[in-house]
Amino acid sequence: MPYDRALADRIRALLDDQPDLTEKAMFGGLAFLVGGAMAVAAGSQGDVMVRVDPAESDGLVADGGAHRMVMRGREMDGWLRVPAAHLDDAALERWVRRGVARASSLRST
Repeated sequence: MPYDRALADRIRALLDDQPDLTEKAMFGGLAFLVGGAMAVAAGSQGDVMVRVDPAESDGLVADGGAHRMVMRGREMDGWLRVPAAHLDDAALERWVRRGVARASSLRST
């Protein structure tokens, strides 16, 4: 199933001032990369995959609304999935900014 184009447009609008931004089809969605590192991705059912600091994963999941990404039966530290039901405009902006901050921190100096 293709990614949610309306969600991708919402993410793109939040990132319009972001330097070194690229888009790439990944994981069945559309990923937004900052400096070559994935920050967020629009999923096929209105959900967002967000890259976060692995040390913050437990707290963010405990706060509600986000779940750890599971790939091949394994939970992935530092990768969260946020369902569409938890993505009003303010929440989406917070998650996108968090993903950009993490991706930016991974840039090589």
